[in-house]
Amino acid sequence: MIRNNLNDMNHIHPIVSVIIPTCNRASYLEKAIFSVLEQSFASFELLLVDDGSDDETKEIVKHIKDKRLKYIYQENQGVAAARNVGLKLAKGKFAAFLDSDDYWMPGKLELQRKFMQETGFRISQTNEIWIRHGKRVNAMDKHQKPCGWIFEKSLELCLVSPSCTVMEMGLVDEGFVFDEDLMACEDYDLWLRIALKYPVGLLPMNLTVKTGGHADQLSRKITGLDLFRIYSLLGLERIKNLPRDKRKSIERVLLKKAGIYLKGCLKRGRSEEAMRIRELVGDRIFEVNQPRK
Repeated sequence: MIRNNLNDMNHIHPIVSVIIPTCNRASYLEKAIFSVLEQSFASFELLLVDDGSDDETKEIVKHIKDKRLKYIYQENQGVAAARNVGLKLAKGKFAAFLDSDDYWMPGKLELQRKFMQETGFRISQTNEIWIRHGKRVNAMDKHQKPCGWIFEKSLELCLVSPSCTVMEMGLVDEGFVFDEDLMACEDYDLWLRIALKYPVGLLPMNLTVKTGGHADQLSRKITGLDLFRIYSLLGLERIKNLPRDKRKSIERVLLKKAGIYLKGCLKRGRSEEAMRIRELVGDRIFEVNQPRK
């Protein structure tokens, strides 16, 4: 009876709100869900936000009998909107994210909560194991996760993985949510905005398994991902009272990515898109891309 009462209290007043956005991932979803429900740390709620699935997702969820699991359906609006719905409904002091094709090791939440308590980080991530086409692969050096003040290192490439991340809900109260105008790289954008203000912790243990190689991955469905990084960097430039060194770093990476994207457009005969990028970035892109005499 005592155990049941504790479970009820954990359900009503969870410490962590776990948010899984999903869309037509029925073949992966059950493994992701149970990797959360079987965590050694029990004080959580699991918010599964279905972003317009038309596969067997709803039927799978119906057969899982656990009060901590809450199913929310919405018409398709994108992964950023789905995660934000979870953040709006969250009751926990912390939010943890898990993509529906990834899964956690059993002690992930317990170890990460303890790590954040001991270090005082308001946001942290773990290391991860990469699985591609069913086989384990090693991450390249450029994907090694940094710790602390990671803003500069994260400008070129997203170095925070949503499925590895836990953050205080207080950050949401400060306005740190996903940009729903970004079809992709919405996580890159949020982590950069947070990293401007706060250090990001790293628990250097492989507690998350990140799978890839399947055809429905967003990174494979959307071409020209750097376009959305360009949008994010343009947004960062509009932040008031940016330190000069941060502004210069943002501009450097922005012009580099815009220049590469623009050249790709011209190479493929997409002159209108090239002109649009020039208008977005301004004349400074011409200065960067002028041939040296």
